[in-house]
Amino acid sequence: MFDDLSSKFGDIFDRLRGRGALSEKDVAAALREIRVALLEADVSLSVVKQFIDVVREEAVGQAVLRSVTPGQMVVKIVHDQLVKMLGPEDAKINLNASPPVPIMLVGLQGAGKTTTAGKLASHLRNKENKRVLLAGLDVARPAAQEQLLVLGEEVGVDSLQPVFGEQPVGIAKRAMETAKREGFDAVILDTAGRLAIDHELMMEVALVRDTVEPAETLLVADALSGQDAVTTAQAFNDKVGITGIVLTRIDGDSRGGAALSMRAATGCPIKLMGVGEKLDALETFQADRIAGRILGMGDVVGLVEKAAETIDREEAEKTARRALKGQFTLEDLAEQLAQIKKMGDMQGLLSMLPGVGKMKKQIADANIGDKTITHQEAIIMSMTPKERRNPKILNAKRRQRIANGSGTSVQDVNRLLKQHKQMAQMMKKMGKMGKKGLMGAMPPMAGMPGIAGGMPPIKHQPQ
Repeated sequence: MFDDLSSKFGDIFDRLRGRGALSEKDVAAALREIRVALLEADVSLSVVKQFIDVVREEAVGQAVLRSVTPGQMVVKIVHDQLVKMLGPEDAKINLNASPPVPIMLVGLQGAGKTTTAGKLASHLRNKENKRVLLAGLDVARPAAQEQLLVLGEEVGVDSLQPVFGEQPVGIAKRAMETAKREGFDAVILDTAGRLAIDHELMMEVALVRDTVEPAETLLVADALSGQDAVTTAQAFNDKVGITGIVLTRIDGDSRGGAALSMRAATGCPIKLMGVGEKLDALETFQADRIAGRILGMGDVVGLVEKAAETIDREEAEKTARRALKGQFTLEDLAEQLAQIKKMGDMQGLLSMLPGVGKMKKQIADANIGDKTITHQEAIIMSMTPKERRNPKILNAKRRQRIANGSGTSVQDVNRLLKQHKQMAQMMKKMGKMGKKGLMGAMPPMAGMPGIAGGMPPIKHQPQ
């Protein structure tokens, strides 16, 4: 998300930083480019106008133009304004009500409400330690309630059993009564959607709202729908009243303008974002971190948090100690690859690294992605235990057998072995330098393809 905007902002700010002293004319030219970049990113015209006006007012002041680093000051002003536009920074799910806390999900059909219900249940269970009940209110879409039952089983939360012929308001009442009787902390109500906004849909959602008085009414909106998502958000806010927004499929939208526009159009904060297909791929929306990503600063804090949640620290430290003694095997590399996969989608992880927006071509040429990791795991798994521990015995015949067994090519096998050798040498060198604490504290990102020591050969680099 925001890839296009981040790339264009990066070019604009590189030119500003490179100028040293800035004039009002320089700032005006940069603001024109920022305006075009925002519009091309699908941000609504009114939001762009307001944004540019505020930035211009602050950026042309004498304190900025005469500062030691005027270009950097302009970047800070744009960053702060992005945070204000996307904020507030701490828009968490409201659970400050007497349990069971009702949370109602609304939105159009196809936006991902039911999947988001499962993800949100997983999030509340694992991150907030809440006992959650899922309730499907969509009686129009075939198998919608059954889909929610399956999702509930997958994430380990209870679901309300459907009763044939029961209508949405009745289901909502029964869900709340069941949750109260059985001691649940929260109830997630997955309402029905339509292909388009209509009176019947709004009446149904409003009746459910009046019945359960939800602590949260979250609009689930597809980031790929662009300005249509803004229209949808305004309609639901006007007719039903929403308290927050959940953006889905943000990993598939390189523009991201809908996020900026929806927040401004409704005044409601973006609270969560779906960052992948897995049921744990739901993140809290934090304005300062998202602004940092847009401006190419990355989100290192978010990356470290992901690592802390998924990495077995004890195992990582054991691997680090062996690696620093020159004992980094292909089995250790396989373990690192598995840890990376646990952390989520590769492109999403890369987007959290500072400056990655400027390396899009290199990353594309290097073919870095989830498929690459899967292929590398397959190559290692096609080796015998002896080969994994001692890659020096891998002659041409063995490499051909491994390539055949993993469905890859000999070139792929050679590339992986070269990466492993480079990483092993780098870590052994660190060990000799006495930096024993460094690798134990680092997540396995250090050895991932595309990061230090792990970049597959790029076409324009020497092989």
